[in-house]
Amino acid sequence: MDRFAALADPTRRSIVEMLGARALSAGEIGASFSASAPAISQHLKVLREAGLVTVEVRGQQRIYRLDPAGLDAFDAWLRRVRRFWSGHLDLLEQELAKPDPGEGDTR
Repeated sequence: MDRFAALADPTRRSIVEMLGARALSAGEIGASFSASAPAISQHLKVLREAGLVTVEVRGQQRIYRLDPAGLDAFDAWLRRVRRFWSGHLDLLEQELAKPDPGEGDTR
């Protein structure tokens, strides 16, 4: 699953936001939702397979963290989009600033 598809789900977006603050165990993540433990586990699996989170096994616990490499891919995409739109919006602004050829014609 690609990163954008993984974040299409609001629960997964919430999990990513939670992990933006600190690493959490699967139990801590699950406690924040009304969904079942297997459902949360599935969400975490999708995020892991998309390269957005990593997991560290500590005894019986699984500790989840954001994966900086997965987030870097979003940053790269946003940079490309911003570059594209910034240049095009600059051109639009220039065109809109040009005087209207029909203005000043009082015939």
